[in-house]
Amino acid sequence: MGSARKAYHAGSWYSDQEDVLRSQLESFLASAGPGTLKEVAPGSTLKALIGPHAGYSYSGPTAAHGYVNIDPSQVTKIILLGPSHHVYLRGCVVSGASTYETPVGDITVDVETCKALLKTGNFEKMSLRVDEEEHSLELHLPYIAQVMKGHDFSLVPIMVGSIDAELEKVYGEILSEYFGKPGHLFIVSSDFCHWGSRFRYTFYDRSFGKIWRCVEHLDRKGMDLIEKKSPTEFRDYLEEYNNTICGRHPISIFLQAVNLSGVESSIKFVHYAQSSKCLRETDSSVSYASAICYSSS
Repeated sequence: MGSARKAYHAGSWYSDQEDVLRSQLESFLASAGPGTLKEVAPGSTLKALIGPHAGYSYSGPTAAHGYVNIDPSQVTKIILLGPSHHVYLRGCVVSGASTYETPVGDITVDVETCKALLKTGNFEKMSLRVDEEEHSLELHLPYIAQVMKGHDFSLVPIMVGSIDAELEKVYGEILSEYFGKPGHLFIVSSDFCHWGSRFRYTFYDRSFGKIWRCVEHLDRKGMDLIEKKSPTEFRDYLEEYNNTICGRHPISIFLQAVNLSGVESSIKFVHYAQSSKCLRETDSSVSYASAICYSSS
């Protein structure tokens, strides 16, 4: 029997009170409804989401624009990819826990799938301490628990390290098998530009006017390449601009998985926001974006 991963960031990044958190999530989802998928591709199957992982007061509304598209009756397994902010990883690691706790309900970890990934020799198991301290996976858990309430499903949590293009393709190939399976949903955790001297990133092209407009242009340039499903162009863009997209490696692995799966799919960004609109070089902000990936088959 594996251990339970505590909701380590509850009470700080989001409420640890069930009724307060549930009410907040319901409000975010109601504001984001009815969902973009029903409008742009009715009858399509949701295959994946890309969403942010900041405190809910900042990124919660943006995340809702992705989660509102989930039909829980169509999902049996969720594969959650997020970056590591606290420890250096040469590859990818899976959770060793059997349960992920949240204030709005516990989530069952798919231990068997985690074991299968370990058997490939390309994954390692993360310690409970590393698992709990990382927020990029945890900030998606209450949303998952809320949207999937009352439905049987399991979660495959994967933390992604700082890896090169070759390894991104290796992991993408392994995970492509799951992307093609019915009932499998990928969720990719990433914030976008972290702008300001405190993030050591102050790229500014004055031709776009105010700083926040330049930041948005830079983010949307990257978002366009993600929508093109082009991991090569996305990596080239990152090397050219060094945009501080913290989930760059999870996104790149996901794009590889999509391309190698053989499944015809589309990616569309459905919401974008910034924590603040930077006007001066002493300002700072973090960008948040949500995308859906869907298949007509």
